[in-house]
Order: sequence, then structure tokens, then C-alpha cells
Amino acid sequence: MTRNGDFPSDFLWGAAISAYQVEGAVAEDGRGESIWDTFSASEGNVADGGSGAVACDFYHRYPQDIALMRELGLDAFRFSIAWPRVVPQGRGPVNPAGLDFYDRLVDDLLTSGITPFVTLYHWDLPQALEDAGGWPVRETAEAFVAYVEAVAARLGDRVQHWATHNEPYCPSWLGYVAGVHAPGRTDVRDGAAAVHHVLLSHGLAVEVLRRDCPGARVGIVLDSWPAHPATDDPADAAVAREADGFRTRLFFDPILRGSYPEDVLELLGDAAPPVREGDLELISAPLDFVGVNNYSRTIVRE
Repeated sequence: MTRNGDFPSDFLWGAAISAYQVEGAVAEDGRGESIWDTFSASEGNVADGGSGAVACDFYHRYPQDIALMRELGLDAFRFSIAWPRVVPQGRGPVNPAGLDFYDRLVDDLLTSGITPFVTLYHWDLPQALEDAGGWPVRETAEAFVAYVEAVAARLGDRVQHWATHNEPYCPSWLGYVAGVHAPGRTDVRDGAAAVHHVLLSHGLAVEVLRRDCPGARVGIVLDSWPAHPATDDPADAAVAREADGFRTRLFFDPILRGSYPEDVLELLGDAAPPVREGDLELISAPLDFVGVNNYSRTIVRE
């Protein structure tokens, strides 16, 4: 692959995937059901009735995909681990076959000279946890800790780059307020609670990774959609500020500043996130990196 000489010599060229979008094999080797299995199976949720049941068949074809990465000259590969493949019911017994798959994947990447970057959560909550309340309940964040411990214990001797979550806006706000992502619920109070518990699970996972994977680089990946007013009208500016609050600052601020934005809390009123003492200190634990998926800006008018 021809590389731009303007990039520094230690710049990493890589590719990235998420488990549900590529793995397939949703009913193989002990994997449990995820909320995306359920959401995809519900008529009208996905265009043309598509699902991740087969997807790219990465579960079976990953050796060929690694060969393609070598051919492209890639240095790094970011992939997510499917929580229901590792802990089928979300909490309780760990599935050895699920961990074995990721163990082989990490070994084959390293043998090929490709650095693994692991994302611990890319939206595929075990359906059993959703049935018990999902991200709006605090117990889901606590269950995440045991899952992270199981993954870190198996892969932590070789994986040196960890992201706790990918784009927490999507599984919380889009999943529980807008209803356009799994699990497809539409309740602002539930959504605000989901935001908090996803972020809390991030902070709890950072603790686990610092403890169990000393020397590893730990962070999170957020998506940023800057909101710009369509005109100079103060009303448009106010609406853009509100959009920026819910879409961006609601996630960046607690992680980087240790507080939720006051204007967003005021708008949420009694539906504000259920913060307990010490939560924000956990959420804002120092990180080695913050990944930013920057897709586009939004133009907002009243």
C-alpha cells in the first residue's frame, strides 16, 4: 500500500469492525441472543429485513480477512467483542468457546504483525439483560464489570489497547429515546438513565482494565456531530445549543469534565440521569486516549 509521506512514521493504518455487523454465527458455539438479534427480527426495524445472522461470516472467515489486511499493509485492527458470545445471559457462566474465538483472533493478528485494538461494547447487549431492564437499570453496568473481567483475564496478556465503548450515544439515546436502534424503546427517563449507566459501566471497566492489564492503553470512542445554527437568528442559535447538548456534551462532559452539562440537566428536569455519589468520579477517570468518530456537522433551525 502506498502511504502518504506527510504522516509520521509511527502512524497506524488500520481497519475496524463491530461484532454484530460482521461476525454472523449468531447461534453457534454457545452464543446468547443479543438485543440486535431481537430488534432485527422485528418487522420494519431494518431495511429489507436484514440481520447480522450471517453478515460477513467473519466468525468463520477471519483468517482470510487477516490475509487481506496483510496484503493491504495494515498495522492495526480494531474489533469489538460480542458480550453475548462471552457471557450468553449477560451475567453468570462464561462461555469458553466464545473466549476461545477471540483468543485465536488475537493470536493470529499478532502473528501477522497486526496490532489488536479491542472494543468491549459495540451495542450488542445480551437480550437477557434487556429483559431484566436493560441499560436504564444500574445492575446492567454492574454485570458489564464481570464480562470485562472475563475478557481481560483471557486477552490482557496480549492486548495493549482497549476501548470500553463505541459511541455510547447510540445504545443509550438512540436505543431508549429515539427508538431507532435496539432495543427500540422510546422513553426520555429511560434514555437518560441509560446514558448514565452506559457511562458508569465505562468508568467501572476502566478500573478493571487498570487493575488487570497494567501498562495497557485504555480509552473510549465517542462520536461528534457539531450543531451549527442555520441562520444568525438567536432562536436558531438556541436550538443549536440544545442539539449540541444532547448529542455531544451529554457524553463528552462527564467523561472529560466530570459533570453533566447544566443546560441539559435543566431541560431534562426530573428525568435527569440518576447520579449517585462517586459516579462522576468513576466516569471521569483519567484515560490514555479518546477516540472521535467525526462523521458530519448538523445544520439546525428553530
